[in-house]
Amino acid sequence: MKEGLDELATFACRLADAARGETLIDASGLDVRSKAPAGAYDPVTSADVNAETAMRSLILQTYPGHGVAGEELGDQDGSEARYRWSLDPIDGTRSFICGLPHWVTLIALLDANTPILGVIDAPRLGERYIGHEGRAVLVTPQGEKPLQASGCFRVEDARFSTTDPFLFDRGEFDAVDRLRRAARMTRYGLDGYAYARLAAGSIDLVVESGLRAHDLNALIPVIKAAGGTIGDWSGSHDFSRGRVVAAATEELYREAVSILS
Repeated sequence: MKEGLDELATFACRLADAARGETLIDASGLDVRSKAPAGAYDPVTSADVNAETAMRSLILQTYPGHGVAGEELGDQDGSEARYRWSLDPIDGTRSFICGLPHWVTLIALLDANTPILGVIDAPRLGERYIGHEGRAVLVTPQGEKPLQASGCFRVEDARFSTTDPFLFDRGEFDAVDRLRRAARMTRYGLDGYAYARLAAGSIDLVVESGLRAHDLNALIPVIKAAGGTIGDWSGSHDFSRGRVVAAATEELYREAVSILS
């Protein structure tokens, strides 16, 4: 299986390259629309759609028996297959349209609904985080190096991140604020890039709510392969509510869950 996953990881990098061809552009002139119901704002651009279309086309050409599920274009024929690709062409579209650099492309391969391969690609930063089967690497123009979570095991020592504290409902906000006050320091606004940096060892703890499958699938193999832990807010692995805690160690995860509870 390892040789097969190495081959599929190489292919996942081809998908990331195809997405880069559509997203490494000047976003200032793009049309932006909201795909949320009236009164809410969930932006999408033509770059999101074009990047997902490019990745889907490559999957169809190379692995026509694989299923695909993506943020912008939904499921396609074959999505009930054993192997499925999960695609989020631009995670952090708000950052993308504001010209900020830390948006990412998320690519995962699932085996019977279990994520086994993940890529977190940060095109503007020239960074690609790849994880599968206990192997996690960061690829940059300067070369490749292994990823390793920090080993932090106490919240009081943790560098904590969440994308936006105002995305939580009131009860969630209070719980996360307890964690924020207990942690050593907090950074906001990183979207999926925070999980990449957790795998790289420069962030120790990430907590979010409202994530969907395409937001989450690629993160799991990368964090686990780097030695980190990822689960839900109750100490289990039920992500149906979109509540996620990612931590550098199991001890840190358990303490964070206790504070959230």
